[in-house]
Amino acid sequence: MKITAIGVNAAFSTGEYQRAISEEEACELFWEMIHSPKELKNLSKEAIKAQIHQLSKVRYDPPWHSNFLLEFDMPNKRDGQSPYRLLLDVGGDIRHALKAIGLASRDIDGVYISHPHNDHIGGMEYIGLTTLFNPFYTIEKKQWLGETFIANKLFAEETTRSDPPPGTKPDLFIHKKVLEPLRRALGPGLDTVQGVPDVCLETYFDIHLVGKQGGTTLTHTFRDGDETWKMKPIFAMHVFSSSEEMPSYGVSLQHSSNYNVLIPTDIQYMIPPQLEMHYRKADRIYMDCETSPFASGVHPHVSDLINHLAPEIQKKCLLYHYDTYPNVPEGMFYGILNAGDWHIYPDE
Repeated sequence: MKITAIGVNAAFSTGEYQRAISEEEACELFWEMIHSPKELKNLSKEAIKAQIHQLSKVRYDPPWHSNFLLEFDMPNKRDGQSPYRLLLDVGGDIRHALKAIGLASRDIDGVYISHPHNDHIGGMEYIGLTTLFNPFYTIEKKQWLGETFIANKLFAEETTRSDPPPGTKPDLFIHKKVLEPLRRALGPGLDTVQGVPDVCLETYFDIHLVGKQGGTTLTHTFRDGDETWKMKPIFAMHVFSSSEEMPSYGVSLQHSSNYNVLIPTDIQYMIPPQLEMHYRKADRIYMDCETSPFASGVHPHVSDLINHLAPEIQKKCLLYHYDTYPNVPEGMFYGILNAGDWHIYPDE
């Protein structure tokens, strides 16, 4: 399994504006100066800076929401080839974060949603609508549609089929306690398609409930070559007010060799009491890490992670979901994630 941090920043992080020139422009300028008459080769530093400024444009270096891409060595939904790609949360900037690693919605097989904050669900409309209207999203979809436009197909089959077949749309893995809040949050954007009656979340996604359902805990197993990973949702409180609560359902990923990766997602405490055994069992932990000057109380603050987290747990932790880059003692944690960083598990 390969896990890529496609974003590592907090919900309201902002990037930096700076003046810059492209690689192509820099090469042209360098080439011109090398082959210029002697007097141009002796330009002052100020003159060179002025020329660069004239060529430069204001560019924005954005931070992306804290979402992950999990890739498994197994047949995918799109064309039956490897890998199967699963997004762990889908923030509002997901289309840009995916483009930064050379992917788009057409390359995604499924999503897992931990909780309905915008930095975790804001890109669901993008995933849902772009895959719905992509006639080539899967081989099965192309066969089902033929030459018919998706809206016309759904309208024509209204009496026999309410939604597209499962093999024509992305998977959605979700706990039942997150599903209804997700429906409410996405409804204004996804409950209408021109000319199609009775549009709902199932129109866009093949929904798989995971977690406690009655007396049974539903998990999902992904093949990974000759091995497997079992994905199990884990409960932790994220936000709790006097009248409402918002839990976050992170995931425990258990390899068939017993290697364990823990991604609690957004949590209120460093180690929620009910998850202590999960933290001790895990071989790698992706740790929520707030770095704002004033602690919000709904994320573990970096000062607490430094001063109060047990050293044996610190050594397992990859820090992410920060505003400014965490300033931590060298070697205290396993690492600090940057956007685009990836790891392959189990560790060799």
